[in-house]
Amino acid sequence: MSVLVWVEQEAGAVKDATLSAVTAATQLGEVHLLVAGSGVAGVAEAAAKIAGVAKVVVLDDAAFEHALAENVAPAVVALMGGHDAFVAPATSNGKNIAPRVAALLDVMQVSDILSVESADTFTRPIYAGNAIATVQSSDAKKVITVRGTAFEKAAREGGSAAIEAASGADAGLSSFVGAEIAKSERPELTSARVIVSGGRALGSEEQFHAVIDPLADKLGAGVGASRAAVDAGYAPNDYQVGQTGKIVAPDVYVAVGISGAIQHLAGMKDSKTIVAINKDEDAPIFQVADIGLVGDLFQIVPELTGKL
Repeated sequence: MSVLVWVEQEAGAVKDATLSAVTAATQLGEVHLLVAGSGVAGVAEAAAKIAGVAKVVVLDDAAFEHALAENVAPAVVALMGGHDAFVAPATSNGKNIAPRVAALLDVMQVSDILSVESADTFTRPIYAGNAIATVQSSDAKKVITVRGTAFEKAAREGGSAAIEAASGADAGLSSFVGAEIAKSERPELTSARVIVSGGRALGSEEQFHAVIDPLADKLGAGVGASRAAVDAGYAPNDYQVGQTGKIVAPDVYVAVGISGAIQHLAGMKDSKTIVAINKDEDAPIFQVADIGLVGDLFQIVPELTGKL
């Protein structure tokens, strides 16, 4: 079985989500990586060094510079004649590209897989992660997105894959207008080892940053937020952790003033150690927490920060 994996990259570096997708793909068969972009020779060389990769296919054209799904999907389909499965990380871009590939191939997509049971059988979460479904695809070509937190990352070194060029063109269906990307010195949420998240109990945007940021600074942590905090305007949208936000699995997740709604738990319950701080001892977050502190977050968090 030959598997084509789309490489998500940023600023010339292969993103961690791709490494997890490679691990999943190696359980299906021979792994080929697709590097699509403009001026991506360096990315292709880095991809070729990833352990377990047999070949790297490069689409180096201005049409692929911004990973527009309308351009990438037809190029993927053109390569699927020699592949049995297409795998993409379940990131925003991956979830934009894969459905278009599935539609063009007229097959179903298997989304957000947690494990590979066999060449055609996978597990994936349903009901906001409260149940795990085992799904089997009878399609000749498989289109799969991979939850990054469910698979170990493939080693960035150790491979020596061949690199070959392919061709593709602008489909003419969309154009890149611009991007407004928030810049932060903090670790990116999906790859952070420690995350401090705040909830609506913080009461305001000012208090959110006054309480959460100092603790995150001491821990070298990324900052997240519940959907309630984001909807209330306490934190920007890209902080949101949960079913409709980012799926994270850090070594340590500190939930401050977060009650633990199902949608939030779906995005962080795979964290290795969960620390919950909440004044409501019956809050659902304590059901998944390894360490729970019941009390006033406005006293506990500054005291904790001061002792670090």
